[in-house]
Amino acid sequence: MSQPEHDTLHRFIIEHTHVRGEWVHLDATWQAILERGPYPPGVRQVLGEALAAVALLSATIKFDGSLILQITGDGPISMLVMQADGRRALRGLAHWEGEVPEEDLQAQFGNGRMVITIDPGEGKERYQGVVALEGRHLSDALDHYFARSEQLSTRLWLAVSEESVAGLLLQRLPGEDEDADAWDRTVALADTVSEEELLSLPVEELLHRLFHEEDVRLFEREPMCFRCSCSEQRVRDMIRNLGSEEAQQILAEEGGIHVTCEFCNAQYHFDSVDIDALFAEGAMPGDRTRH
Repeated sequence: MSQPEHDTLHRFIIEHTHVRGEWVHLDATWQAILERGPYPPGVRQVLGEALAAVALLSATIKFDGSLILQITGDGPISMLVMQADGRRALRGLAHWEGEVPEEDLQAQFGNGRMVITIDPGEGKERYQGVVALEGRHLSDALDHYFARSEQLSTRLWLAVSEESVAGLLLQRLPGEDEDADAWDRTVALADTVSEEELLSLPVEELLHRLFHEEDVRLFEREPMCFRCSCSEQRVRDMIRNLGSEEAQQILAEEGGIHVTCEFCNAQYHFDSVDIDALFAEGAMPGDRTRH
């Protein structure tokens, strides 16, 4: 049996209907996220599902900014954030405390909510949808989100292993469909997919297995990757926003200002000379970034 493509997304359409879809399989991207936190199994499961989901959702829209999925709650997992940008770069993390159940979203997050933010960038207005966290799995919560929103009918199937994550998305486009049964039929067919098939089958085999009686057009692969958007410039801007007085107070207490990016573990260190230069007009501190 041939293997799925690594860190790849494919779009497809069901010809003669208003149904489109996407398939994603992420390996190195998933491993890069796991390397940045000692996530227990319960956290890994929902984090991997969020990674596949955000990859799929980001590909349904055209934008140069970012799509962010955030879940917060009062359970063992207090926060999960997953982000994709217009360059198909992904990053994410989760905060948790104590033991985390492996198979129940409600037990993992407690009384929680899910927020999906689309930020077009360049000063354009952001869109944000907020719903209560419902369902046993993340795919259930996303079904609830799309049912409550005014967006297009959308369904997702997600799978996670130690090595990779994968996902399938179907979406019904607006307009009258000559094939009135197309949406219900393709969703019913997709409901037969197993997690093992999502993780192990190449896209051509998977789509043939699910939709062999449909006319499916598969588009070229789109590579995806882990990449963090942090930078020394962003950290300098953050310190400027603190103001000189507060920055000097941190220097006095800590001997320096030390910032570690939670997404990629990059470390940024500023001493008194850097901070003086930072707040001096026209001066820029030296590069003191450590990865």
